[in-house]
Amino acid sequence: MKKLFLALIAAAGVAFGASAQSPEIQIGYGGYTQMDATDMHDGGAVNNAWGALTAGVNFKLAPKLWIGPSYTFSSSSVKHDGPNLYYHVIMLNGRYQYYSNSIVKLYAHLGLGADITHIAIDGYKENKGYFAYQISPLGAQVDLNRSVAMFGELGFGAQGLVQVGVRIGL
Repeated sequence: MKKLFLALIAAAGVAFGASAQSPEIQIGYGGYTQMDATDMHDGGAVNNAWGALTAGVNFKLAPKLWIGPSYTFSSSSVKHDGPNLYYHVIMLNGRYQYYSNSIVKLYAHLGLGADITHIAIDGYKENKGYFAYQISPLGAQVDLNRSVAMFGELGFGAQGLVQVGVRIGL
């Protein structure tokens, strides 16, 4: 797995160097994350979870392919005086546009990375690592002008079941 991940990073680095495209910045909010749906906190039912904020940078590698890193933050608490949980997720994301017309671009998004869960309760603190992913087979983007676009995605993972946000081309 490590060799595959390093090979992917190396390939992305070569492609980034060969690409003259300017990057885009992405900021989004997603609801109901992988961390709260799966046991990424070692037991206990989640009491409240507000979703996840994600920021990332995307680079255009080909006419329909974008790739780049992202950081996602989320937090929640566990019922019955359980711990507070803080999730820090770093992923490498890919986006492939499979349809477009003059109004909308449809795409699929895949992200792979790591989650570091910070667990805190009554002075006790611990960090745990987990595998993080985002699989969104249906994403839609609408360009507002040449450099700003709104997007929405349906999928599952660390960035949320439903994710909405904005992309700004630099």
